[in-house]
Amino acid sequence: MVRHVGTFAGLSYGLVVCLSLRQGLRRTGATGLGPANWVTLARAVLVGAVMVLVAQSFVANVSVAAIVAVASVALVLDWVDGHVARRTHTESAMGARFDMEIDSFLLLVLSAYVARTLGPWVLAIGLMRYAYVVAGWALPWLRRPVPPRYWRKVVAATQGIVLTCAASGLLPHWLSVAAVAVALAMLVESFGRDVAWQARYRSGA
Repeated sequence: MVRHVGTFAGLSYGLVVCLSLRQGLRRTGATGLGPANWVTLARAVLVGAVMVLVAQSFVANVSVAAIVAVASVALVLDWVDGHVARRTHTESAMGARFDMEIDSFLLLVLSAYVARTLGPWVLAIGLMRYAYVVAGWALPWLRRPVPPRYWRKVVAATQGIVLTCAASGLLPHWLSVAAVAVALAMLVESFGRDVAWQARYRSGA
């Protein structure tokens, strides 16, 4: 059973994605996926493949090149789905949420893989968004929507690129540590700015 941990992880992931997507469609009253959502769904499949490889790497040897290649394609498609949504005028709250959840899970998976060589502190990148969500359960003002900010997108893209480069093993160890540390600092700053805004306007308009 241990040898097939990747398979079980992949099946569980697929089930969660399907159920979550179905629930999202029901909540919004949508009858199907738009063009951009289909791109995001393709990216979700790629992220699932990365997760399977990473999970399997804990019990057996896997191809690092495969992890890096699939993760790289998933990162490129992250730009494509947004472009398709704008070009086809099919932007939606559900599509944005679907995109964000896939992004977050890819960062979690990559950080778990990189943490094996750089240290557990790398997991902070993958867990930060989930910690933020959990904190929102106790502090409702953390669920207040924040204003759009382009820098937030830059920071999110940086995390995936840096973690993928670190996962490749092609960079010197010190450079990987430095790059991931800078990426983490950027993420802390970005989340910190949003939390500061939410705290400032938690009781105002």
